[in-house]
Amino acid sequence: MSVIYLLISISIVVAIFFFVAFVRAVKTGQYDDDYTPSVRMLFDDELVKKASDEPIQMSEKQP
Repeated sequence: MSVIYLLISISIVVAIFFFVAFVRAVKTGQYDDDYTPSVRMLFDDELVKKASDEPIQMSEKQP
């Protein structure tokens, strides 16, 4: 029975260690996305072009 108490206490210590490591990684910016904003600017023109094309197509269909 004492082995179960030992294993439970060790697993709690390991879980706390991983939680502290995760919180530290989040606070230091480990999970920040630095790549997507630089790539997003390459596709902004396509989004603007599609948005500007839609009203023109709708106005041509109405008359």
